[in-house]
Amino acid sequence: MQRLVFLLVYPLLWLIARLPFSLLYLLSDFLFFLLFHLIGYRRKVVRKNLNLVFPDKSETEKKQIEKKFYAHMCDMFLEMIKTMAIGHDGIIKRFTFTNLEIIHSLESQGKSTMVMLPHYASWEWVLSLNNQIKSLGFGVYQPIGNKYFDKLVRDIRAEFGLTLITTKETRKIIAKNEKEGIVGSYGIICDQSPMLIRTRHWGKFMGIEVPLHIGAEEMCKQHNITPVYLKVEKLKRGFYQGTFTVLTEDPRSIPDYEITDAFFREVEKSIQKAPEYYFWTHRRWKHRGKKGQEPAAKGPPGQP
Repeated sequence: MQRLVFLLVYPLLWLIARLPFSLLYLLSDFLFFLLFHLIGYRRKVVRKNLNLVFPDKSETEKKQIEKKFYAHMCDMFLEMIKTMAIGHDGIIKRFTFTNLEIIHSLESQGKSTMVMLPHYASWEWVLSLNNQIKSLGFGVYQPIGNKYFDKLVRDIRAEFGLTLITTKETRKIIAKNEKEGIVGSYGIICDQSPMLIRTRHWGKFMGIEVPLHIGAEEMCKQHNITPVYLKVEKLKRGFYQGTFTVLTEDPRSIPDYEITDAFFREVEKSIQKAPEYYFWTHRRWKHRGKKGQEPAAKGPPGQP
């Protein structure tokens, strides 16, 4: 069945990927009309999140953010498909970086980096980075249920020099690279809501106390990897810009959870500036008010 689904869907993806951007965004406008006005895809979740995070904004302001978000979400969905045919030159043109010298400097010192980013603007075309650095690029991801689509995604990323690694195998691969002296650049999205049973740290995100993922911080401390926040901005339709901020040059020297908290403070700045580019369909604040109900912590970051 998985193979059949793949064979039926792949030709459509192939055709969409080869549309010129003008037609791609016309298709995006049509999808926006379907999802926002007709289907109402996850609109209750989006509105609930906006009400939680922006209690002082008017209904008109929240409605504007909501509409802009859905328009952006449709753009990004089609841009993800476009990755199949955009090519190296195309992606470098559409996703630029303001201060690559930060990564180059760390590479020259033989330091691996943990590039931390949220579900904001575009994380898909961060692939552009792999064409402009010397270190080996790895992207941490959750495998797709359909093995044929999963292989397709891996193959597309590999064309841009990125090796996808699952969350389960990440620590093993980082340890192997460290042992072999391989300088790596590890891209990881860090703003997901962790399972309550695995929660070890609570912090404020957009003014609301919630459990925070600390996996990236743990790996930085264990392997002395430099944590770097990547701020992504949408310049205009189909064009993005990334800016790096080193969260600390010595992750083992600072108190536990400060890297994680610093990351979320940076994410908040992006959301406050342009909230329409955050992915509000995620139930990011679902565990609010549950502090104390989670199992006892198993240890601080840096501990096995």
